[in-house]
Amino acid sequence: MDEKIYEIKESHIADPGALGTAGFALTTMALSLVNAGIIPAANVFIFLPLALVYGGLAQILAGMWEFKKNNTFGAAVFTSYGSFWIAISLLFLFALHKTLPFGNLGQVLGWTLLLWWIPTIYFFIASFKTNWVLCITIGLLIIAFPALGFGNLAGASGASAIQLGGWCGILAAIGAWYLSAASVINSTFKKTVLSVGPIG
Repeated sequence: MDEKIYEIKESHIADPGALGTAGFALTTMALSLVNAGIIPAANVFIFLPLALVYGGLAQILAGMWEFKKNNTFGAAVFTSYGSFWIAISLLFLFALHKTLPFGNLGQVLGWTLLLWWIPTIYFFIASFKTNWVLCITIGLLIIAFPALGFGNLAGASGASAIQLGGWCGILAAIGAWYLSAASVINSTFKKTVLSVGPIG
């Protein structure tokens, strides 16, 4: 019997980072505007649909495509933060529907944000081998997560910490949007229009 040799062709897909960073940016900006005091706290639920669909589902899909590209960093980051946004959305929905008392929301949210500081730390370390914009963006989250975590745990006296976390989130969202724009514009124009400053 003749031996058949099958040629395996490499699969080329578009950069899923453009979608992942855009989903992260818009959702982070929406909630950070509330945390920073720019949008009234009564409108905090503005982020929920975005967090479930764009920041959540779309980011997780981007993470799955990063697995396809054999990019461990992108796969872990997008899938993790996509899951983060869905988890935060569920937390607020539980509180909204009285499954979780509103009085406990600050404590649960505070500890949740502090726990998310852990993966963010090693994502930050890994970002040293990517580019400066991504490194700065995740670096801002290194400040935002503990500020928001301790701020929520402190209750009314933690307003300043939450505001600091909000401003860090706004800057991180801008950085993520820039990364998304660079990916979309550079790939469309087939040249570097927006530089992200490769490290090294």
